[in-house]
Amino acid sequence: MASTEADRIAAARSYIEALASHRADDVPFAPGCTRIEVGLKTGFSGDHLRRSLNNGLQYKVIASVGEPVFSVSGDEVHALFDLVTKPSLAGWRVGAHIDETFLIPVADGKIHHIRASIRPFITR
Repeated sequence: MASTEADRIAAARSYIEALASHRADDVPFAPGCTRIEVGLKTGFSGDHLRRSLNNGLQYKVIASVGEPVFSVSGDEVHALFDLVTKPSLAGWRVGAHIDETFLIPVADGKIHHIRASIRPFITR
């Protein structure tokens, strides 16, 4: 069944929300989904990504994500958002500007690939 643009944005949003909620059981990953972060493969399958989001230490440090700005082009959903981590030093925390592109084909509405670019920043 073909998915709408709103369905595909909702799929990407569910992933982004799972970054901070650590509840990824309902994120619609395709079984072979992969994730590339700054040129490095960090997701090897839909199940691996789900387990990482639910329990991975690399995600447990994320405190919150900002409201994403989405755009859609063909089968790609592009999201821009910020995230902030939990640890702080003298009131300062690390955050990141995230630029993620999700391959979510109209044909099935599942996330098949994620490409992430990250630019860190310091915030109070």
